[in-house]
Amino acid sequence: MAGAIQFLSLWMLASVQAISMVLAQDGNHFVHYDFRKADVYVDGMASTKDGRLKLTNSSKRATGHAFHRTPIAFVNSSFSFSTEFVFAIVPEERTSYGQGMAFVVFPSIVDLRYGAATSYLGIFNRGNDNKTENHILAVELDTNASSEALEESDNHVGIDVNSIVSVESKDASYFDDTVGMNRSLVLASKQRIRIWIEYDGENRLLNVTLAPLETTKPRLPLLSRSIDLSKIFKEQMFFGFAGSTGTIRSHQYILGWSLAIGGKAQSLDISQVMDLPRPPRNHLPLILAVASVVAFLIIAGGIAYLYQRNRYAEVFEQWELQYSPQRFSFRTLYKATKGFKENRVLGAGGFGKVYRGELLDGTGIAVKRVSHGAEQGMQEYVAEIATMGRLAHRNLVQLRGYCRRKGELLLVYEYMVNASLADRLFDGDNLSWSQRVHIVKGVSSCLHYLHEGWGKVVLHRDIKASNILLDENLNGKLGDFGLAIFHDRGATFEATRVVGTIGYMAPEVTAMGVANEATDVYAFGVLMLEVVCGRRPVEPERSPGQKILVEWVASCGRRGALLDSVDSKLAGNFEAEEAMLLLKLGMICSQIDPQKRPTMKDITEYLEQKKRIPHISFDTAAFGIPIVPIISDETVTAQGSALSFASFLYDTITVLFRGR
Repeated sequence: MAGAIQFLSLWMLASVQAISMVLAQDGNHFVHYDFRKADVYVDGMASTKDGRLKLTNSSKRATGHAFHRTPIAFVNSSFSFSTEFVFAIVPEERTSYGQGMAFVVFPSIVDLRYGAATSYLGIFNRGNDNKTENHILAVELDTNASSEALEESDNHVGIDVNSIVSVESKDASYFDDTVGMNRSLVLASKQRIRIWIEYDGENRLLNVTLAPLETTKPRLPLLSRSIDLSKIFKEQMFFGFAGSTGTIRSHQYILGWSLAIGGKAQSLDISQVMDLPRPPRNHLPLILAVASVVAFLIIAGGIAYLYQRNRYAEVFEQWELQYSPQRFSFRTLYKATKGFKENRVLGAGGFGKVYRGELLDGTGIAVKRVSHGAEQGMQEYVAEIATMGRLAHRNLVQLRGYCRRKGELLLVYEYMVNASLADRLFDGDNLSWSQRVHIVKGVSSCLHYLHEGWGKVVLHRDIKASNILLDENLNGKLGDFGLAIFHDRGATFEATRVVGTIGYMAPEVTAMGVANEATDVYAFGVLMLEVVCGRRPVEPERSPGQKILVEWVASCGRRGALLDSVDSKLAGNFEAEEAMLLLKLGMICSQIDPQKRPTMKDITEYLEQKKRIPHISFDTAAFGIPIVPIISDETVTAQGSALSFASFLYDTITVLFRGR
């Protein structure tokens, strides 16, 4: 009896497995002409009411999905498949096509429920776009003319892998075998178009071919991409379609669909493919409704436009029209930086991040991306564009242009291949003595130009090693004019807030909030000491007498051992006379009395040895020692948050001056 029961159980199990295999085989290939009879799941705008599979309707900013109700298992590990379908896109407007549609292969129904409308085609959204865990392949038929679209054309076919940004795309066309050339094809032409998508798993090749309905399959595909879908697909995947609308709408149809897994899809019988539905005869109610909506949108848009223009008119008139450096499109900068990826970040600070990029001609650029909510705000960046757009000196970082989009500003500079002076002094390859002297002289010449080469004085106000960038020949170039100001010659600028970097700010800046040529000279003096000594202006981890660079060099001078402060990394390979000149000149610039500091013209002539440097007594001279509260392990509040010394020491800070 027990043996009989065991035999019956095994027979039932084998029967169930056999039935499952048959059902799976049937599900691995199918042909649909009337989608009311098809095992298809639809959501959103999609419907199959009249037998046609309609993905979108007149709804705005909405999505529609349709897919085979059960997942399809691949018959082998090659993941080969073939599909053929007929589609048509009918735009509601003559001049704009709206969004597009796509054939999609995806692992889970849940994956598409959160697909966004407009440019995301109902497949992806801001949160999951470009994620490897998506496991999604899509062939997009994109008619999007929006400026948000990253492809150049509003009539293209693209292959998407885990992202709405295509790995390959081309303008829609088909190969005419009779004449041996490509003919263009308008996707949103209100005509039925046939498309073949075939993946050869053994050769890892994906081909996409399309042609008008009555045309036989061309021998050359439009897209042919080498791709390993075994790294993207799971063992079971859903097959189907997705479409979306924006403010401009189109009606998207699937009129016939054939699919096969592991083999060639059955060719569609075009005599069984449904025609497009006839348009309604009476268009007057629709026209009136659309006209009312359009009129409302025009009025609302006009009000919004006037509001925005009035809000930003002064800013636009002040710098975008008057100074007008080259304007880049956001699309150009997006492509140049590979989508502003993190591995392209050169640096970050209170203003935002800086990204490395390459233009189409191979020119290297650095893109500083800043939002309206950045720590120091848009006003400083307007000053940077205005200043840099008008200044010209070989030791100034060249501003190539800008881009302004959606509340953010992007500044485009020439790319400095050797990073900053701070990077080379403290983190990278050591600089030789001659290279250091060459950099100091270049920056001195630049500051001389800023102070005296213009009708007005240009104060930089944030001279420091990290703002000195180095080109391929190690020429020092002064950059970051976010705090720069103009003022009349001989005048003193009185600020309502103290700005600058701790260690480089002259005593009168922190005490009285004043800024003039002498405060830039003080910062340049500290920079010279930093270059010669290979030490930062303030190093809290050192012993009390050595924490502040100016104070330590003064102590070396008082005991007659000034050259002991030269950077030990040079291993004695330096010119003693030049070192003494730079150290003494740095200390002369660091005197507490601004009247005793030389001008940048004098400094340039001292460095070129056209004038004799004045004598300085380390025993009697009074030097401006920076007030650094961090020496007693305190914290300072900068930009509204309490920060430790390590987190803000060499970044620009802003402090209100006496509550004003």
